[in-house]
Amino acid sequence: MKIAVFHNLPSGGAKRALFNYVDYLQKKGHYIDVYVPETANEEFLPLENICDNLYVFPIHKTMAASLNSLYYYPTSKKEVNFQDLEDTQERIAEVINSKDYDVVLCEQDQYTMAPFFLKYCTKPTVYYCQQPPRNDAILKRLNKLTDLKINPFKKFIFDFIDKRSFERDLKRDADNSYSARYILANSYFSHESILKTYGLNSYVSYLGIDTKIFKPLNIPKEDFVLSVGTCTPSKGYDFIIKSLFLLETDIRPKLVIISNTMDELWAKYLQKLANEYDVNLEILNLVDDDVLVKMYNQAKLVVYAPYLEPFGLVPLEAMACGTPIVAVKEGGMRETVIHNETGLLTEREESSFADAVGRLLLDNKKIDEMSKKSIEYVQLFWTVEHAGKRIEAHLKNVISKRANHDLCDD
Repeated sequence: MKIAVFHNLPSGGAKRALFNYVDYLQKKGHYIDVYVPETANEEFLPLENICDNLYVFPIHKTMAASLNSLYYYPTSKKEVNFQDLEDTQERIAEVINSKDYDVVLCEQDQYTMAPFFLKYCTKPTVYYCQQPPRNDAILKRLNKLTDLKINPFKKFIFDFIDKRSFERDLKRDADNSYSARYILANSYFSHESILKTYGLNSYVSYLGIDTKIFKPLNIPKEDFVLSVGTCTPSKGYDFIIKSLFLLETDIRPKLVIISNTMDELWAKYLQKLANEYDVNLEILNLVDDDVLVKMYNQAKLVVYAPYLEPFGLVPLEAMACGTPIVAVKEGGMRETVIHNETGLLTEREESSFADAVGRLLLDNKKIDEMSKKSIEYVQLFWTVEHAGKRIEAHLKNVISKRANHDLCDD
């Protein structure tokens, strides 16, 4: 196949998954060109060396657009206006439309979720929707609580801002999503979220991990538990700290958090909370893969408690390294962790979570059993090769549907 890939992703799990897909497809002999606006993160796992061509499009700032809803995104250190972003993605689509690509693989946009690109691309397109915009009541509640705890001025600012802006964001994402004709989801939980949010069908195409990177190193375990993910309220690190506090001090492990994006105010709050609850906490930011894999291997357990995580690569990365996981039984974790075999799933209750962690820490035999099963389990279904075959089949399917006129504009 001759494949065009579009993305405007930041660093993180979605970009890692895309890197793995492109690497797999390129090694299978497919021709791949990658198109990105300049705001896309191509420093983290750059695609340039694993594709045939990488095309980066500048975002031209227009005076009219600059006067209309100017947004500043600290993740990119760029001022980005939605109209300018849309104009750039329309130019990218026009270039792709003019060439003889068989199919387009489109990822999400870090600013708009569903990209404007979908409205303008006329080629057979597979849109990988990692998740719809999250408007969960629990996230609103978390934001209110943390605003009051760590920054009393922040709540005033948010209340002052026009609340309709978020509604416009949701409408923009939905309008762009309605242009997608073939949508992939990373889990059945995400499939259901897409159905509830947009009223659109999607096909589950599970992600996979690179077991050449995430693997057992056969090094000694150390007295800490590990959690990985962005350092933000939605990842549930405060829940983990409060849970660990319930363990007896003689078995209470150190908690290490590895983050790829950090909210400094939230990190300070977590450190303060850990001091109050007598939990030894260390937060590491932007470590490389070698350090990450070493930490996965050294940890006695990986603990994971994000709120309604749509999929989560962390459990799979941990299991591939032979480290059992204790996770809250929500979202995509129910589809990746086998309870009592590769880890333990608990209710979102501090005492239940603490009990699960404590039982495993005191049972080295059980940890060894789970470690072996975890490695075997990942190798059977969750590798990059498995995920690559899945998405390759979907790309071929969308070409076939277009050829048979099953995929057409409404």
